[in-house]
Amino acid sequence: MSETTHDGAVAVNPPPSPDDGLSPAELAAKYGLTVSGARPPLTEYVRQLWSRRHFILAFSRAKLHAQYSQARLGQVWQVLTPLLNATVYFFIFGILLGGRGGMDNTEYIPFLVTGVFLWTFSQQSVMTGVRSISGNLGLVRALHFPRASLPLSFALQQLQQLLFSMIVLLAILLGFGQYPSPVWALAVPILALQLVFNCGLALIMARLGSKTPDLAQLMPFVLRTVMYGSGVLFPLEYMMEQKAGAPEWLTELVAANPIAVFLDLMRNALIDAPHHTGLEQVDWLLAGAWALVVGVGGFVFFWKAEERYGRG
Repeated sequence: MSETTHDGAVAVNPPPSPDDGLSPAELAAKYGLTVSGARPPLTEYVRQLWSRRHFILAFSRAKLHAQYSQARLGQVWQVLTPLLNATVYFFIFGILLGGRGGMDNTEYIPFLVTGVFLWTFSQQSVMTGVRSISGNLGLVRALHFPRASLPLSFALQQLQQLLFSMIVLLAILLGFGQYPSPVWALAVPILALQLVFNCGLALIMARLGSKTPDLAQLMPFVLRTVMYGSGVLFPLEYMMEQKAGAPEWLTELVAANPIAVFLDLMRNALIDAPHHTGLEQVDWLLAGAWALVVGVGGFVFFWKAEERYGRG
């Protein structure tokens, strides 16, 4: 069909389209269009994450190498930093404050170094997790990928850093008379449970930190409180019951916190000494429960806000 305009030109009207009258939702359904950045179903989200496992691992390695790229000692700081922290804590809590709970140096130093190394693993997973979205907004806004890849990458970065520290821990154990035994193999499942727990923490903090960047400034104070309440630097029962006079039920409640549980398991697996009575079944149950609740719960909590990351 054609019409003649007022200036004599001929205007040709387009033919009717089969899409005339369809709503935007109907048009999207007809042509298979989806909302950009929409949250996929949970099972599909897991599948997408698995398909990007190589990216997650490569990203974690790149961050690990870049962390100390400007330092003269380079990657040596991965081990040197927690080791220097342990040295400071030894003089303060082991010598000045007498917080070793009757342990001599051959027992207390492996006890302390084990605690500091594993605590650093969880501490840094939280601190890098809280900045994983807010600190990588350019990447989040430029590319389409499962956002959980970022906090999971940072948790894996901390695991790789811990594995370097474990070599030093092995040397310290041998130097103080703790020799390898079959029980040492239990360090692998203990670290696996702690990794799942740390990944859940990193995911939770990533979602919270994406909307509240100031959370990164608050977390060091929260983490310091958790450190003192988890027996990282001293025997928890000794400090609470004998030093603070806390009732036994309160001591048991505090000792059930996840960091204290993972530390207790690892110390009892690696250190053969009078103050380490062996691995308790209740500790394994608690470690498994914490890993399941925080790991799975943190993943679902993060996934529910998938479509909101990088917006606003």
